[in-house]
Amino acid sequence: MEQRFHEIIHLINQSRNKALKVVNAELINLYWNIGKYICNKIELSEWGQSVVTELAKYIQQNEPFLKGFSDKNLWRMKQFYDVYKAYPNLSTLLREISWSNNLTIISRCKTHEEREFYIRLTKQEHYSFRMLERQISAGVFERTMIGNNKISSLFKATNQPLKNTFKDSYIFDFLNLSEPYTESDLQKGIVKQMKNFILELGSDFLFISEEFKLQVGKSDFFVDLLFFHRGLQCLVAFELKTDNFKPEHLGKINFYLEALDRDMKRENENPSIGILLCKDRDQEIVEYALSRSLSSTMVAEYKIKLPDKKLLQQKLHQLFENKIGE
Repeated sequence: MEQRFHEIIHLINQSRNKALKVVNAELINLYWNIGKYICNKIELSEWGQSVVTELAKYIQQNEPFLKGFSDKNLWRMKQFYDVYKAYPNLSTLLREISWSNNLTIISRCKTHEEREFYIRLTKQEHYSFRMLERQISAGVFERTMIGNNKISSLFKATNQPLKNTFKDSYIFDFLNLSEPYTESDLQKGIVKQMKNFILELGSDFLFISEEFKLQVGKSDFFVDLLFFHRGLQCLVAFELKTDNFKPEHLGKINFYLEALDRDMKRENENPSIGILLCKDRDQEIVEYALSRSLSSTMVAEYKIKLPDKKLLQQKLHQLFENKIGE
C-alpha cells in the first residue's frame, strides 16, 4: 500500500521545495530592495540615522503582523545591499540561500572572496544555519585556499575535478576524542558520527562500509572506510592513521586500490581513489613519496580540535603576499 502512494508523496515534497525556494528568493529580493532604498536615501542626505528607527516604529504600528522589520534588521538590509551591490554576478546565488545564512556570511566573513566561497558552498552543500556556522568556525575557506592536495603529479594533471573535491586537511572535532586514542577509536568515532563526517567531506560522498573486506588470493584485507563519490563516479577508500605519515603507508592503500579496481569497480565507474588520513605529515616526505607514484592516492592530515582561525588567516595572508611578490 505504501509503495503505491510513494510517487504522490514525492510530488508533494517536490512542489513544496519549489514553493519554498520561490518564497525565499522573493523575500531576499524584498530585503535587497529595502536596503537599496534606505542606502539611496542616506546617500542623498534625505535620511539621517534616526529615520530608520522611525521607519521601524511606523511599520510596527501600521502593520503589527509584519515581523522582521526592526531597526536592527533594516540596517542589516542596508548592509546586505552595500556589501553586494558591486557584485552583480552573485545576484542569483544570494537569492538561493536563506536570509539567516546570508547574514552569517556577511557578519563573519572579512573579504569578498571569502563571502563568495561560502555562498557557493552553502548552495552546493545545502547547508543549514548551524552547518554553515560550523564550517566557518572550522576555517574551511582558509584551509581550502592554503591546502594543496598531495597526489602524484601525473594523476593531478589528468584529474582537475579532484581539486575542488578533496581537502588538504580535515577537522574531526565532533568525535570528541582525547589523547591517546587508537585507530579503532578513530574509526568507531567516525562511523558513530557519520553525518558530521560527511558534512566535513562533502555531500557527494555515499558511505558503503567500515572494515570493507577484500579477498586477495587466500588472504583477507580490510579497508578502514569505503565510500562512493557521486560526482567523480568512483570508489573512495580511506585509510586511517593515528601517527605521522610514513612512506610505507602508501604501499598498503595502493594495494587496496588495485584490489578494488580489479574486483569491485564496475565498467561504468572511474578508477578508485585513496585518501590516507594521518595525524600529521612532513611535507617534504610526502612529496618524495609521491613524486614517482602513478597512484590515485592523496595524503591529508586531520585535527581532532578546531584550528586557530586567526593563525589560518595569517598563513593565508602570507600566501597571498608571497604570490604577489613572485
